[in-house]
Formats: sequence, C-alpha cells, structure tokens
Amino acid sequence: MVAGGLSLCGLIRLLCSLLIPALFLSGVLCVCLVVLLWGVRLWIQQRKKQLTSAGKDGKQPLLVAFFHPYCNAGGGGERVLWCAIRTLQKKYRNVTCVVYTGDRGATGEEIVEGAFRRFNIKLTHPVKFVFLEKRYLVEASLYPHFTLLGQSLGSVFLGWEALLKCVPDIYIDSMGYAFTLPLFKYLGGCRVGCYVHYPTISTDMLSVVRNQDTRFNNAAFITNSPLFSKFKLAYYYFFAFMYGLVGSCSDVIMVNSSWTLNHILSLWRAGACTSIVYPPCDVQTFLDIPLEEEKSTRGYSIVSISQFRPEKDHPLQIRAFAKLLKEKRLGQQPPLKLILIGGCRNQQDEERVNNLKRLCEELGVSNDVTFRINIPFEELKRHLAEATIGLHTMWNEHFGIGVVECMAAGTVILAHSSGGPKLDIVVPYEGHTTGFLAENEDSYAETMAYILSLSPEKRLEIRENARRSVHRFSDQHFEETFLLSVEPLFK
Repeated sequence: MVAGGLSLCGLIRLLCSLLIPALFLSGVLCVCLVVLLWGVRLWIQQRKKQLTSAGKDGKQPLLVAFFHPYCNAGGGGERVLWCAIRTLQKKYRNVTCVVYTGDRGATGEEIVEGAFRRFNIKLTHPVKFVFLEKRYLVEASLYPHFTLLGQSLGSVFLGWEALLKCVPDIYIDSMGYAFTLPLFKYLGGCRVGCYVHYPTISTDMLSVVRNQDTRFNNAAFITNSPLFSKFKLAYYYFFAFMYGLVGSCSDVIMVNSSWTLNHILSLWRAGACTSIVYPPCDVQTFLDIPLEEEKSTRGYSIVSISQFRPEKDHPLQIRAFAKLLKEKRLGQQPPLKLILIGGCRNQQDEERVNNLKRLCEELGVSNDVTFRINIPFEELKRHLAEATIGLHTMWNEHFGIGVVECMAAGTVILAHSSGGPKLDIVVPYEGHTTGFLAENEDSYAETMAYILSLSPEKRLEIRENARRSVHRFSDQHFEETFLLSVEPLFK
C-alpha cells in the first residue's frame, strides 16, 4: 500500500517536472509568435508607405480594396462589385478603389469596358487593378477532396500575395473568401468588411450530412456509409467553427438576403455589425417591357432562367412539366411550352444539358421543351415578355436575381419555397400576392395548373403587384443601404 502510494506520488512529481518546462516552452513560443506577427505587421506598414503615392492635391488618397479574383466573370456577384465601386466613387472624392483580380487575360481597361457592356455601369473615376498570379489556389478543381478547406487555405495564400502587392486602408471581401479577413485586419492593419452572397458552409449543409441526405454536394457513397457520414459531419463542424472564427473578425458584414443573414448570424455571431444589403438588380430594363393583355388564342410558355448547374435542379422542372401535361390539367387550353434559358460555362455544363434532353425524351416531352443556351440579352427579354410563368426550382437559393428579373419582366413567378425567394422576394406586397411557391414535383405541377386556370385579369393583377414589389431591389436602393452599412469603415 505504501509502495503504491509512493509510486503514485512519484508519477505525479514526474508529470509536474515535465509540465512546468512544457508550459514554459509553450509560453516562449507564443511570445515569439506574437513578436513575429507584430514584426510582420510593422514591415507591411512600412511597405505601405513606400508603395503609396500622394494624390494631385498632395494628400494621400484613401485606398479601398475589393478582393474579387473573378471580377471579369459577368455574374450577379460582379454586378454587386461594380455598383459598390461606382457608389463609393460618387460619395467620396478622396477614395481610390482597388480590385484584386486573377483575370490576367484582360487589361484593366477591358475589364471596365466589360462591366459597362454587361451591366451598363459606368465608373466616374479610374480603378486600380492588382493582378494576382496564384488564383489557381482557389480553384475547386485543385481540391477533389476537402474542397472547402482547400479553397479556404488557398485563399489565404492568394490574400497574402494581394497584401504584399497593395496594402489598403479599407479591405472588402466581395466574393466570399472570409479566411482573408484576419490576414488584412491583423497583419495589414486594415479596417475590414465583407459582402456575403452565400455562406461557405451553412447549417443546412450540416443538416444534410447529419440526416444522410443525398444531394449534389453529398455523394451517395457517403450517405450510404454511417462511418463516412460521421467523418464528414466532424469535418463540417470543424470547418464551421473556423469559418465562424475568421468571419467574426470583420468590422462590417453585409449579406444579400434574410436567408444568408440567418446563417451568418448563427455561424459568425456578430449581429451588431451585420445588415442586409439586397443586391442591385437591373429591374428597370425589365420594367420597360410593356405588360400586354393576354390573347386567348396564343399558347402559354413557361420560362426558366438559370445557369445549367446541378443545384439549379432543372430535372425537377422537366418532371413537373411532364406531370402537368400527362395529367391533362389544362383541358382544352392552348398548347404549352417549357423554355429553359441558361448559360453553359464549360463541358460539364454542356453534358448536363445533354442529360436533360435525354430526360425529356424519356418522359415524352421533347417536342414541348426548348433549350436556349447563351442567348443574347434582347432574345432573353423577348422570351420573358411572351412568357406566362417564370419558373425557379433551386433549393435554398441565397437570393435569386433570376426570380426578381422574371417578376420585373411581368411573368407570374413560381419559385422554390426556400431561401431568398421565400423570405425576401416572393412575399406579399402591401397585402397582395406577388407570386407562388412550391417544393416538389406534385406541388409544382399543381401550382402551374392553378396559375394557368386563373383568368387573364387575375394574372395581370398578380403581375402588376410583383412589378411594384421589385423596386426594393433597384440600384438606387442598393446604393443607399450599401453606403449606410460601410459608413463605420470610413470614420
């Protein structure tokens, strides 16, 4: 008994003798790390003084940098970028806007010209472009496994390259690379903000893995294996923790919808500096389309506008449309046509379109479904002007610019009952209906039949209500809310 007691005391003394040096060594390493980071920060600040030149009035301009590696892409995120830059240029005279981009295949002048050509956005002052060489580090194709973590770590290295080339006063991540925020805040000494289009990881993604649901981002071989599902869930929880940690570094957080707001609040826990800034939609262009009275002799067309990506769920549109025709809910109504309008970015998208065409053949609706790929804007407007229903089927769409455009163009919108369309867009306006929502094949088919059964006068009333409601998503409203949100960064 005594020997056992002595052995236990000896073990405790041994552990204590090892613990104290370990704690001391850890403390020394922490101090060295802090000194190193502080030294790097001082070096970067010195580098900033060397790189920054005075303006025409002799004063140094305020550098506001946007991290947008794909600024020449031409999507909704890019429209937000150029509208934000134009807004700051109109508001602040002493501001020089900088864009970190990996689009080395185009000059700065070509990028600005492309923004004007695609979005009709004309900047009042020149923009400084910082061209990055390591954009490949954030390409999803580089990380076949652990893609979220790989892209996020890659963005840190890309951000480091950006910081070395230009040290701004204010840094805004406008493309969703949250892991760059602490880099610019603590090493660059910048005031930092971000515009979140879509959370890199969401509580919905955690639920999908936890419930072992098969989706485009949760393969069947994982859902069929409890072990793989638990491992992926642990990985997702770890990533969500890190994502919340880096996101909370932001001084100003702007999100594009109520759906994104709810997820960012639960992950980043920074409600005091978080606000909704709806993305600017070119609603006026579509509002200029006249609302013509429907003619009973012509056929009906249902139009879908979205890129041919898996999350857009075009198969659901085709199956619901086939069900509508099969059950003959239309009776003796005029003929009906489904028109799928979208862009193909690469060979994978083209293969996806071919698979959709094969699905149409299997369901016997090939003659009733038309695919229009990469069409000119004027043709898009013509299809929308002639359409009766605008169709949207993406689950948990973060906002839904295509939904807004359909409503502004005068179609009766039928969108997925989730995400931005449900919470922000297809909502009653002044107590009146602006559109409809559905969730599955049956509810889509039933709702389409209901819309087509309405009188032309009732459909016109809904279309007019929808048009009035979309002014909330105009460029002017974006400018007002954006300036209000970023104001703390300029104080």
